[in-house]
Amino acid sequence: MGFLSRLLNRPGAQAEKSIGWLEKAWPQIDTLAEEYAELSDEAIAVKAADIFTSGSRQEQLRQYAALVREAADRALDERPYNSQIQGLIGLLDGSIVQMLTGEGKTLVGAMAAAGYALQGRTVHVVSVNDYLAVRDRNWMKPLFDLLGVESASISEADSDGTRRQSYGAEVVYGAVTEIGFDVLRDRFIVDDDEIRVPSRDVVIVDEADSVLIDEARVPLVLAGSTEVQDADEKIAALVTNLEPGLHYDVSDDKQAVSLSDAGVDHIEELLDADLFGEDAQTLAAINLALYAEALVKRDVDYLIVDGQVKLISGSRGRVADLQRWPDGLQAAVEAKEKLKTTESGEILDQMTVEEFIRGYETVCGMTGTALAVGDDLREFYDLEIVPVEPHEKVIRDDEPDRLYTFQESKERAIVEEVDEQHANGRPVLIGTRSVAESESLAARLRERGISCQVLNAKDDSREAEIIAEAGRSGAVTVSTQMAGRGTDIRLVDEKAVEAGGLLVIGAGRYPSSRLDDQLRGRAGRQGDPGSSVFFTSLEDELMSRVPEAKRFVEEGDETGHIANRRAAQLVEHAQRMSEGHNTAVHRDTWRFNHLMKQQREIVLGKRDRIRKEHSGADELRERLPEQTEAWDEKLGSAVVDDALRDVLLFQLDQRWVEHLAYLNNLREGIHLRTLAKERPHEAFNTESIQAFDTFWPDVLDAATAALEDAEITGDGIDLPSHGMKRPSSTWTYLTTESTFGSDIETVVKRARGR
Repeated sequence: MGFLSRLLNRPGAQAEKSIGWLEKAWPQIDTLAEEYAELSDEAIAVKAADIFTSGSRQEQLRQYAALVREAADRALDERPYNSQIQGLIGLLDGSIVQMLTGEGKTLVGAMAAAGYALQGRTVHVVSVNDYLAVRDRNWMKPLFDLLGVESASISEADSDGTRRQSYGAEVVYGAVTEIGFDVLRDRFIVDDDEIRVPSRDVVIVDEADSVLIDEARVPLVLAGSTEVQDADEKIAALVTNLEPGLHYDVSDDKQAVSLSDAGVDHIEELLDADLFGEDAQTLAAINLALYAEALVKRDVDYLIVDGQVKLISGSRGRVADLQRWPDGLQAAVEAKEKLKTTESGEILDQMTVEEFIRGYETVCGMTGTALAVGDDLREFYDLEIVPVEPHEKVIRDDEPDRLYTFQESKERAIVEEVDEQHANGRPVLIGTRSVAESESLAARLRERGISCQVLNAKDDSREAEIIAEAGRSGAVTVSTQMAGRGTDIRLVDEKAVEAGGLLVIGAGRYPSSRLDDQLRGRAGRQGDPGSSVFFTSLEDELMSRVPEAKRFVEEGDETGHIANRRAAQLVEHAQRMSEGHNTAVHRDTWRFNHLMKQQREIVLGKRDRIRKEHSGADELRERLPEQTEAWDEKLGSAVVDDALRDVLLFQLDQRWVEHLAYLNNLREGIHLRTLAKERPHEAFNTESIQAFDTFWPDVLDAATAALEDAEITGDGIDLPSHGMKRPSSTWTYLTTESTFGSDIETVVKRARGR
């Protein structure tokens, strides 16, 4: 591909096609808006219902832009800027719109949702949590009401009845996890009136890069009650006493850990075991315990709250409600912390966030940092980006990074900078990578006599209050990741403006430049003054990807500051390596999940045919001709068909649970196939297909066996009394993607050497 072709094909280059025509349309839109200003509220609703029924596409959009501008002004006292109208058109064009923090994306999303609804579409506006979903719907409700569009929101606390009623609205706001879990729950319905999510038509994704990229690989899981999986406390205690560097080695990028030869010999002697022979299961348990001990850090990756392990969302800096690791690792961390092993449940169904989103007919969204992942959005979702220039020019000053030798010298330098700026009355926001780092910096600031507010996963109950005051002169706020907090930091008083506006300090680079930009974007909103600067150290986790950086320790001055340009370039290099790794893992996860998704769709299609058309009943009648004929004569064919349907649905669901467990176990160890010189993805696909070939015959066999001695009455068949009992309770949670890809490779290398 030549330079010109690459230039024309770069992310965002197609924006002219989407919104370029607006430049000539503004006068007409303004004229129409003046006309619509004379309409009554009732007439606006009538006009809204009529706009998309005739005329060319651009004529419709011009009229709608003018009408919704007047409606927003009237209903919300917010008259959309031209930039917000551009964002609206980009969303209605089915694109990802890039708009900076503070540019009014919530209103843009609502205007687009109403626009789709007025075209007869059903719209889900998904956000990163319940709080934002409920808040945004309530905030925008007057606009929807004025336009004659029915809106609703759902949250975790809603009952099934409330959910079904809410999903009947034209526009529904909800957390991506809540709607995703409801789609999973619908997987097990029998009658149509049980359906929660009737269709997935249009989805507008807030914080689109976070949902579509950062969390795309996260599986949403529906589980049913089963026994508790206990971790081996003896192994947890054994691993705790192993010495790093002697008994095990951690990779330079801190992503993998493996036993050394000395460690293997030591454990085999203690346990009287052959870890690479008949005691391979013990090796698997040791690897889990070792991973939990060496790589999973308290107050960084998780918290202990009320005697339970609570994961911390790396992209949001808050407790990830309902999220857990795959069961083995979860139990290993609980054993490490000497906690009771939590109930894991039998996985009834699962799908990744990416699969859930791709199930919609139309996908669009908003974020402040889309261009950096433009290639990924195009590869995984076939989405283009429409960058929208801010309403006011950004005058924020983004200073060069300041690099230090060690974490200690970096934190001292941050405190010195805060002290100097605080003395001038300037508001300061410090963004940290972890709870532990936020608390360490807060303690140093207080020792210096600087009062500060801390916002992290341990306590985000005062989030809105703290953020609202963060722009006041002299305010100092320490926060973990700011993405998805959904609240702008506004300069509260003139003294804050005169002092230079908000200063954003990043206490280390994030694994993605997008997260850096999201933090920077908290300063300088809508033309406000402000600046940003990142402090990094050679001890930062990101820098572990470039071991050669350690040689620059000697370049530090008496404060630990490193002025070497080559060292600064290594920070950028480490971040690019991290971003490349994340894309590779995303691609790898997609390849494994694609076949599972296809098989899941086949099973769901078959299930619908069983529910609605009694598919499979004839095959059971052929297998049990005498019994079914006798039942027909006694009860009528309709009753018998319903009973056969119920048995088939149970056996199909049970067979899917077994197949899903098989696929998860297969994937867990598939990298070991490299020992046999097989390609893991090809081996996974081959064995998955072979296992799936017998899926329907197995369902029929199980249903036939269950019916041979069954009793059917006028009320149908009592499944539990015939051993077909569904889980007594179900629950949902998020898990992480498979954790052990890279370290299994390490185990393979070790095994080859023995």
